[in-house]
Amino acid sequence: MLQHPQIDPVAIAIGPLKIHWYGLTYLVGFAAGWWLGRLRSRKPWSPLNEEQVGDLLFYMALGVILGGRFGYVVFYNFDAFLADPLWLLRVWEGGMSFHGGLLGVMLAMWWFGRKTSAGFWSIADFVAPLVPVGLGAGRIGNFINGELWGKPTDVSWGMVFRTAPDSLARHPSQIYQFALEGVVLFAILWWFSSRPRPKMAVSGLFLACYGSFRFFTEFFRQPDPQLGYLAFDWLTMGQVLSLPMVIAGAALIVIAYRRNAA
Repeated sequence: MLQHPQIDPVAIAIGPLKIHWYGLTYLVGFAAGWWLGRLRSRKPWSPLNEEQVGDLLFYMALGVILGGRFGYVVFYNFDAFLADPLWLLRVWEGGMSFHGGLLGVMLAMWWFGRKTSAGFWSIADFVAPLVPVGLGAGRIGNFINGELWGKPTDVSWGMVFRTAPDSLARHPSQIYQFALEGVVLFAILWWFSSRPRPKMAVSGLFLACYGSFRFFTEFFRQPDPQLGYLAFDWLTMGQVLSLPMVIAGAALIVIAYRRNAA
C-alpha cells in the first residue's frame, strides 16, 4: 500500500500571487502542443504554417478553459454553481470536463477553419495528435491535487489519498488515465498521422481511442459523489459521455476511407 505524496497545490507563492500546479500542467500541455504543432506544420501536407499554429493554440486554449469549466458545471456539478456562482471562476480548485473542453475546442477549430479557409476537418486532423499531451498533463495535475482518485482496491500499488473520506487504499486512476489518455493515445495518433491519411480519419481515430480508454478507466475511478452511478451500479457520467465518441469515431474512420476509395 502506498501513500499519496502530500504536495502543496501551490507551486509558487509570491506575496498574494499564487501559481498552482494545476495551472502549470495546463501551461505545459499548451507549450508542448505549440512545439509539436510547429513540427507538424513543416510537413508538406500541413494545412497551417508555423505562424498560424500559435494563433490556433490561442483560440484552442480559450476553448479548453471555457468549455472545460462550463462542461463540468453542466455535466457534473450544476448544483454547486447555483449555490456559489463565483465557483465557476475558481478554475485552480479543479473541476474541468474533458467533454466540455472538447466542445470548446471544436468550436475554436470550426471558427479558425473558416478564418483560414482550411476547413474544420483539416484543422481537426492537424490538432488531434497534439491533444493527448495536454490530457496527460492535466491528469498529472489531478494527481498532484489528490482529486479524481479511484475505487478501493487491494492491489499492491493501491494508494491512500488524504483527500479521500477514508483511509482505504484506492486505484491511482489519475495515473491510469495519464498512461492511456496521454502516453498511449499520443503514440497511436502521432504514428498514424505521420503520413497523409484520408480527411477525418485522424479525428475519427482520436475519438474512438479516447472514448474507449476513458470508458475503460472509469471502471477504476470513483464516480463523482454528487452523481454516483447512473445505472447498473457501474455506469458513470464519464462512460455515458464517452460512448458516443467511440461510435462517432468509428463512423468517421469508415466514411473517411470509403470516400478515399471512391
